[in-house]
Amino acid sequence: MSHGKVSAAWIEGVIQDFLDHSPENSLGVEPQEKAWDRALVGFVAGEDKLYDLYKREAVGPFHWTPAEAFNLGFPDKPARPEELTVISYILPQREAIKADNRQADYFPAERWARARIFGEQANNALRRHLVAALAEVGIDAVAPMLLPQWSRQTSEKYGFASTWSERHSAYAAGHGTFGLCDALITKAGKAHRVGSVIARTRIPPTPRPYDHHRAYCLFFNGGKCKKCIDRCPVGAITEAGKDKCLAHLRPASNDYVKEHYGFDGYGCGLCQTGVPCESRIPLKVQD
Repeated sequence: MSHGKVSAAWIEGVIQDFLDHSPENSLGVEPQEKAWDRALVGFVAGEDKLYDLYKREAVGPFHWTPAEAFNLGFPDKPARPEELTVISYILPQREAIKADNRQADYFPAERWARARIFGEQANNALRRHLVAALAEVGIDAVAPMLLPQWSRQTSEKYGFASTWSERHSAYAAGHGTFGLCDALITKAGKAHRVGSVIARTRIPPTPRPYDHHRAYCLFFNGGKCKKCIDRCPVGAITEAGKDKCLAHLRPASNDYVKEHYGFDGYGCGLCQTGVPCESRIPLKVQD
């Protein structure tokens, strides 16, 4: 049973080295264009009480705690919560991808759709790479999203959900808070993908510089902005929140991407681009 130790800087280096050098970090088009340039990395203690809150209230009873997820991967050598650290990272969308999608008004730009499909394949490769790098130094780790037991679920309160939420772990890791359209607003904005790995090691948790899950959204702090409402092509966002708009993703955007861009994919992301929180935490209320 491994109880190795690594530093936060070592983990950040493993992640960035992959993004800098791996051919798997690609949008799937020639000449090769990277899906991601950099990452923001944070850490959560395995016993953090937020995971109990997610199970009781914020997501549903099906949502795993870190120990539950880790022990699915290592049933023969289970870990206690206090032995674990959740490594959470944000992959901000590259400027060229955001710029293209700002111009979109109904279906996603090609680069955005590629980031959704090929960029998430790169994210999965990064998950596997980080797990393997930890194993090489004697540390057991799992990527919850890659566990065969991971599944989509239905939350009584919130509808579409799953057994592990990357965004909720990112919130716990101090990365950011949720906006009106449910995207996570981070210091790199809300145009991003998220990933996590749970490791049997202890790394000091990242402070959460907020005390409310809506702290960074202009609408919930003064009632202004609402630009994501205007950007949504199908009216799925209102002042009451966001409908998951799944029908727009499939079949509508899926059909569009296949016909116009020549690959089997989908996406939208209009509410994540062309808004004040696209690439930053808004500093003041926008009129």
